[in-house]
Amino acid sequence: MFGKTENQRDIVAGIAEEYESSAGHKNMLQLIHLRWLAVFGQIATIALVVGGFGIRLPVLSMAFVLAVLIAFNIASHLRWHEETKVSNRALFFALLVDVAILTAQLYLSGGTANPFIFLYLLQVILSAVLLEVWSTWSIVVISGCCLLGLSKFSHPLLLPADNNGGMPELYIDGMIICFLLNAGLLVFFLTRISGNLKARDAQLADVRQRSTEEEHIVKMGLLASGAAHELGTPLATMSVILGDWRRMPEFSKNPDLLEDLSEMERQLQRCKTTLSSILLSAGEARGESSVKTTINTFLKQLVDDFRATRPVQTFIFENQIQQDVPVVFDSALKQMICNVLDNALEASPTWLALTVSRDADVLVIIVTDTGPGFLPSILENLGQAYQSTKGRPGSGLGIYFVVNFVRKLGGSVIASNQQDGGALVRIELPLSALML
Repeated sequence: MFGKTENQRDIVAGIAEEYESSAGHKNMLQLIHLRWLAVFGQIATIALVVGGFGIRLPVLSMAFVLAVLIAFNIASHLRWHEETKVSNRALFFALLVDVAILTAQLYLSGGTANPFIFLYLLQVILSAVLLEVWSTWSIVVISGCCLLGLSKFSHPLLLPADNNGGMPELYIDGMIICFLLNAGLLVFFLTRISGNLKARDAQLADVRQRSTEEEHIVKMGLLASGAAHELGTPLATMSVILGDWRRMPEFSKNPDLLEDLSEMERQLQRCKTTLSSILLSAGEARGESSVKTTINTFLKQLVDDFRATRPVQTFIFENQIQQDVPVVFDSALKQMICNVLDNALEASPTWLALTVSRDADVLVIIVTDTGPGFLPSILENLGQAYQSTKGRPGSGLGIYFVVNFVRKLGGSVIASNQQDGGALVRIELPLSALML
């Protein structure tokens, strides 16, 4: 059983890595989209500067750098369209290429005299959001070195000075455009990237929560198994004593006492059956205590056993399954359904109903009662341990086990209150999880 717990941790680690890669893939696609915007932006800027303002630029060299950027982005799109696992190193390399392309274009267009020099901040901020710490600082250092190099080496950019001999108006206009561009791109893309990271964190939190719950179930299984072994001997002793009493004249001649003895023997047999189910299912993989049967046969036996062992006054069973299907059911599944029925019976001793139907490839089980219904706090925290209105120590584990058992089979549990009073529990199980 402890081996299974270690197994679960390995599975969680694998799922966490998968979610991490999935978020990285989405962020890589965002970088590819951003790079296409950079391509169109550079083409428009070069055309405007050369054609509109008559500023001389090495257009052929800048066009070659653009061609390299376009080729790299096409290759990135083809690769990451097929491969979905994106590592931190891949994102780091992509941003490194963007820094290199920006440095080459700034080198050809005035270096630090170019107002678009502040686009380095866009790369640094993106790296801070997308990359690990060492990668982010590497981008900062590399960008700083590129900026320092551009202050020493670059093709000159001759801008016309204004009439007062101050900073050229075009430079000021370029700074304003660069600021607006940086701000707009950061807000647009960081919002989407942040959404990807939040979705990943939410998925990881859900996986870790489920892992914690399953570990708790394993521990409870150990305790239940130990308790079942300990209770086996006194129950067997009580069974022998009841058999001896039945043969005693004082009991055999008294119909009332015989009826009480029969009821005690039925309840004792129910306890022994429950303990046997615990020993079969606690900590074991599903299938080790399985029985090949059909849906309708299983349901009929379950309902008959429930009516025979519970003091229910009105129990309505409605089987809406037209075509019987061969499946495999185990004791844990039967115990799960009986758990829901027992909770309904405790809340509504005079009336409860079980309806079973099939929706495509999903088995739908609905249990309803006429009791007081669920408290809002229980509906909000459905599936969490120790959520109960009974006020007894240790109560509230029934629905906890139900939710986690169904979830483990790939199904779902929905609880609600009916408009005309009473509670409703809807269990959906994929038939594929019940077949051989």
